[in-house]
Amino acid sequence: MSHDKWYSKDVPDQSGRVGIVTGASSGIGYETARILAEKNAKVIIAVRNPEKGNNALNKIKAGYSKADLSVMELDLADLKSVKQFAEVYKKEYKQLDLLINNAGVMIPPYSKTTDGFELQFGTNHLGHFALTGLLLDVVKKTAGSRIVNVSSMAHTQGNINFDDLNWEKRKYTPWKAYGDSKIANLYFTYELAKKLGSAKDTPLVVAAHPGWTATELQRHSGLMSFLNNLFAQKIEMGALPTLYAAVASDVKSGDYFGPSGFKEIRGYPKKVESNALSKDTAIAKKLWDISEELTGITYNL
Repeated sequence: MSHDKWYSKDVPDQSGRVGIVTGASSGIGYETARILAEKNAKVIIAVRNPEKGNNALNKIKAGYSKADLSVMELDLADLKSVKQFAEVYKKEYKQLDLLINNAGVMIPPYSKTTDGFELQFGTNHLGHFALTGLLLDVVKKTAGSRIVNVSSMAHTQGNINFDDLNWEKRKYTPWKAYGDSKIANLYFTYELAKKLGSAKDTPLVVAAHPGWTATELQRHSGLMSFLNNLFAQKIEMGALPTLYAAVASDVKSGDYFGPSGFKEIRGYPKKVESNALSKDTAIAKKLWDISEELTGITYNL
């Protein structure tokens, strides 16, 4: 399945739909929020820093004055913040058409979340696992809803060590920890898709990755920042797999989308395959059970 020419202009009208985009103050999240808002969705910019969120809102509105946007505070590295966000959202909204789990941290120095998890695993996986679980009842009540989890080519570096999830027994390797968090996004996607099944009106659960896209995520790597100038595609292109996963008509639960070019580094969106390890159902189930235990969030399935 190739979509060589699919671009943001091909996103259909989103009037009447409500979407949450985590990490929407910059990068791929910002571009995703911008396009959805320009296609008339109501978009919640869910960010840790409300000031940056409001800057993003104003920037989008400057380009499209009719954009319907709200900023809500969400710190995925703090489960209390995740619970508060979900409570506030459910008081204000009765539907959730699109939950786009985009936010992430990439190769920071070793640190932990508020709840004591290694920062990348805790934010990129556990934070979104908790958020999705807390909002799932609203998603399930909304016809035609979708959950999109943003993974990475780096999932191929992932190999979760269940005996040392927080890197307390090993020398910390930021890239490996990042890979672990990104393969976790895929385990989560495939397991949730399986648990929800394929009955009519069941929410679609889909994953996407942006290829090599120049974003703020790479600020911890001088080499990456340098190589961006040579290889990276623009954010407008990097957001396309996420947007395709969120709105295209031929998407099925459990699909994974990325760029169509060489080694999925760049290009227009198409359905791609994650590696064999990411499809290990025993690991996916084990991660699911541990994630429920660590977050205290039990899914109502």
